[in-house]
Amino acid sequence: MVSEDNVIEDSVSVEDDFDGDDYDYDDGGDYYDDDYGDAGDDDDDYGLVEDDDVDDPGAMVSRRPKLGYTVLQEADIKQRQEDDICKVSTVLSLSQVEATILLRHYNWNVNEVHDEWFSDEERVRKSVGLFERPVVDVSYANEFTCGICFDLLPCDNFASASCGHPFCRECWQGYICTSINDGPGCLLLRCPEPSCKAAVGPDMIDKLAPCEEKEKYSQFLLRSYIEDNREAKWCPAPGCENAVNFAVGGGDFDVTCLCSYRFCWNCTVEAHRPVDCETVTKWMLKNSVDGENVNWILHNSKTCPKCKRPIEKNQGCMHMTCTPPCSYEFCWLCLRAWSSHGLATGGFYSCNVYEAEMQKGNVDAEMRREMAKNSFEKYTHYYERWASNQSSREKALEDLNRMESENMEKLCNVQCTTMSQLKCITEAWLQIVECRRVLKWTYAYGYYLPEHEKTKTQFFEYLQGEAEAGLERLHRCAEKELDKYVTADGPSSDFDDFRTKLTGLTSVTKTYFENLVRALENGLEDVNSTACNKTASPRSPASPRSPTGRNGKGRGSRGKESPRAGVSPKNVDDTR
Repeated sequence: MVSEDNVIEDSVSVEDDFDGDDYDYDDGGDYYDDDYGDAGDDDDDYGLVEDDDVDDPGAMVSRRPKLGYTVLQEADIKQRQEDDICKVSTVLSLSQVEATILLRHYNWNVNEVHDEWFSDEERVRKSVGLFERPVVDVSYANEFTCGICFDLLPCDNFASASCGHPFCRECWQGYICTSINDGPGCLLLRCPEPSCKAAVGPDMIDKLAPCEEKEKYSQFLLRSYIEDNREAKWCPAPGCENAVNFAVGGGDFDVTCLCSYRFCWNCTVEAHRPVDCETVTKWMLKNSVDGENVNWILHNSKTCPKCKRPIEKNQGCMHMTCTPPCSYEFCWLCLRAWSSHGLATGGFYSCNVYEAEMQKGNVDAEMRREMAKNSFEKYTHYYERWASNQSSREKALEDLNRMESENMEKLCNVQCTTMSQLKCITEAWLQIVECRRVLKWTYAYGYYLPEHEKTKTQFFEYLQGEAEAGLERLHRCAEKELDKYVTADGPSSDFDDFRTKLTGLTSVTKTYFENLVRALENGLEDVNSTACNKTASPRSPASPRSPTGRNGKGRGSRGKESPRAGVSPKNVDDTR
């Protein structure tokens, strides 16, 4: 199966160099690198290699951004955890059990453990619960009384933490098992003696807990290494047990797990660049709460003046009749009894009472209803397009999987070509999947654009329209035009021309979306420079003089740059 993102099979670390501009496909797997890379500055072109640099391998390597994260599997997490424990144990001359308790207390931060320990060892021992010597010595006794069950037992049947408080093994086992079954809080387990703060370490768990509880404790301890670590988080994909260690301050938060799920490390929602996490949080909350249902009710209904049930107006007449058993008749406009209406109040199609109230300013509820209607219509407009692009993206993934599993080999046989020559098809579908993701989130961005900033809105809609038009051309080419070559009876004479066209459309679409991403991440600041350019030259290429709105049919200039694909969008489109 092919996913939308990197499928990294042979290495748990993805800190190697990568080319943000290229997609690589070979027999070992499908790699989908981040299109947009880290911008660096406004003119960085997101990792693209200029044409002049292609012949210079050193220039290409120097332009490749570094991935600032590492994907960790369970074995890697265990190894890192053990390495940290050994490091603390060696430096502080402690047992590994004591080192584990220390690291757990300080959220697995080795440097913080060292700093605190060398600053005030006694204070750290007291706060963590590490006793240098037992506070109770029962080594001389032949028998002891358990402090929980109060049974008198021989010395070989008791156990204690570093504090020395003796309890029988059965009571210890019950105490430990209960704590483990209660959840991760067992990692902070203390001595059962109420006044004692001695920590209960993994050694006591191994010695006294049953196998099932030992396994649970080990999992809690392993998961705490990620969950308490500021630089690591679990992959949020269902069923995935991998974690991602992120270099905080690395810039772009989009990461790709080994399971191929791509998400934002900062908020753990699916990758949403170029929209910031705050906007995504607001948008997802708006999609999930019942507030929009309330807006719909306000916009489409009014409450019956008698029984207070909401009533939807489904015909043009203002004469409303509530459903039985209420059956109250009233005017839709002024909500007064219909029996009081007649020629004096405007009859069936208008209401002088309502008009008079409007003139007096006593229709606040109607104004709120109209505002709710406008807000709902705006939300619906953006949500429908957001959801539509999500559906298109999922369908594109299915088509890509079908192409890889069923049609690619068939196409090779029909067109008498090799897999390497069909690389452009995989690249095109991967580009479509990524662009659908970006386009989806631009609608969330557009919803929260301030309405009073008309110029920014026009510029945004222009860039969005250009990018969407380019994507539709590419999607149509990869979806519909390719099909005739797959179902052909023999080699097609124009198949090489089709591959050239598909490659050109892929490159042009990629550039469109890089321009869009760059503009949105800069807060559409290009609008300010556009205003200056328009003062100097009314026909500046950066001027959004022909915004396309949302229909995506513009062919004008696209901000600061034009596609560098060796062919204009129009010429590529005309080759159909």
